[in-house]
Amino acid sequence: MAPHTAPHTRHAIRRRTLLLGTAGALGAAGAAGCSRVPSGDPLARLRSQGTVRLGIAGEVPYGYVDDEGEFTGEAPELAKAVFNRLGVAQVQPVATDFASLIPGLNSQQFDVVSAGMYINKERCAQVIFSDPEYQMLDAFIVRKGNPKNLRNYEDVVRTEAKFATGTGYAEIEYAVAAGYPEKDIVILQDQVAGLNAVESGRVDVFAGTALTAREVVRKSRKAEATEPFAAVVDGKRKIDGGGFAFRPTDTTLRDAFNTEIHKMKKSGELFRIMRRFGFTESEMTKLTAKELCR
Repeated sequence: MAPHTAPHTRHAIRRRTLLLGTAGALGAAGAAGCSRVPSGDPLARLRSQGTVRLGIAGEVPYGYVDDEGEFTGEAPELAKAVFNRLGVAQVQPVATDFASLIPGLNSQQFDVVSAGMYINKERCAQVIFSDPEYQMLDAFIVRKGNPKNLRNYEDVVRTEAKFATGTGYAEIEYAVAAGYPEKDIVILQDQVAGLNAVESGRVDVFAGTALTAREVVRKSRKAEATEPFAAVVDGKRKIDGGGFAFRPTDTTLRDAFNTEIHKMKKSGELFRIMRRFGFTESEMTKLTAKELCR
């Protein structure tokens, strides 16, 4: 893995609480102004505005505020690179709760969303996605030494471990598919809350993406991340991909974004941006949104 530049992961994620207070005001302002937004070509509108509003969820390494109070992460940095190529000078990240991202996009609080959001059939019924910039397996946050030997969702069910994951996470579906009762799943705000719950013994395991799990335990003395694995749903291994989400009416904007993403994949620029935030070459992908939406 390339040198890691995301600073002080746990502290940075906790800054999310500061962002959530401003997200509503920013979102309201965006919604209030939507009636004045000219219709027509969405990319032309953004070029005219000179700014694109990017919905993020305050999660390391996807999009967060660093120790200097600046927005960073793979989503804001990638958005800056792509929209600069498209002639939009500024990216304005707007933080909100993960579960509010798609509703906020469709109510015009944001122009585009990127928050480590997996592309799946349910979400594809609500928004349209760019082709993914990465693919990802899952991993668990567990106590040091992994005392219950939890390597996959089937292990969680077999051992009756106390299981937690995040609000709106795809891992809820994966645990239920393995036979874990949905009513027994502990839902926490994010992976920092998950780490704290594991360290304190309130839960046995917290499920998230392999990248977020390995990043959040980096400085923990009480917890570790398991090896990445693919969830199994309906007998099929799940390899997820994350991409940028757009309103269903903004197909031309999505298509223009896709064109630049593919150029950056081919040139290697995409990986040069992503590896700064802990992504590895194995997490680069040739998957398409069409494949993941099925």
